[in-house]
Amino acid sequence: MRMRPAARYAAITLSLFVLLAACAFAQQRPQRPKITSISHLAIYTSDPAQAERFYVHDLGALKATDPQNPSGVRYYFNPIQFVEVLPLPKGPASINRFDHAGYNTANAEAMRKYLDSHGIAVPSAVTKASDGSQYFEVKDPEGNRIQFVEPPPHPALVPANPLSKHIIHLGYIVHDPAAEDTFYRALLGFRPYWHGGMKDDATDWISQQLPDGADWLEYMTVTGPEKTGIPPSMSQDTLGVLDHFALGVHNMEKAVTLLYAGDRLTAKHSPPQIGRDGKWQFNLYDPDGIRAELMEFQPSAKPCCSPFLAPSPTE
Repeated sequence: MRMRPAARYAAITLSLFVLLAACAFAQQRPQRPKITSISHLAIYTSDPAQAERFYVHDLGALKATDPQNPSGVRYYFNPIQFVEVLPLPKGPASINRFDHAGYNTANAEAMRKYLDSHGIAVPSAVTKASDGSQYFEVKDPEGNRIQFVEPPPHPALVPANPLSKHIIHLGYIVHDPAAEDTFYRALLGFRPYWHGGMKDDATDWISQQLPDGADWLEYMTVTGPEKTGIPPSMSQDTLGVLDHFALGVHNMEKAVTLLYAGDRLTAKHSPPQIGRDGKWQFNLYDPDGIRAELMEFQPSAKPCCSPFLAPSPTE
């Protein structure tokens, strides 16, 4: 049966109305602001004096007060990247030294609204720190605490660090990469960068590059029945290898020579070596076992397991 002109006109009008409403809804839904770089890794220490020696004397960072936490200390590698060192929490003893990870965003409030619109539990407002930065905290699917930080409009000056001025990646424990991908990749736009393992057919590390920069997050995968947290059989030394940060360097030989000449190799450390990703690396460990990895920006050899799927940092 043919539709009468009036009915056909009404159907077309209704279809246009639905289409326009859908477009309006899409335009009104908050858009994700840029995630430009790593902000920081926040960790615990059992020995603040020794931690200061490691981060200032050995790694060359600038010590400063903590605008977010009066009990903490920040060690800056550039004006918007730092390691935040906090006292051990009160309560039962634990080998955990990871508090949270932070990522820089162009607009903290827009990011809060964006995550809220996608069903992520967010605070009712961003917090403004004493340095003018704005931030808020959420949890990823495995319960890791994640901060999004809008850097201060006028960051404090940080002298150039001859060793490194760039935190190029962070790593922390991941049990279920697929579950984490729903947050970091599907929602936040992180991109595959590289993956590999101790053996060619294993995937122990999965690197996800930030959507609007060359820094990356490294999933440090663990296996077992646990879905979150620290496996009960894991030692503090092993945990410190997994929960780590990396400083980019242009030339590993020059970097290690600089440390040696300054008597800055008193902490536990490894020899320089080419990693499975083909990049020169050198590992040092803070007093509580957190790994500080020096890594050349570009590979010197062919990586195992996977090619690089995105450009590496250059500075």
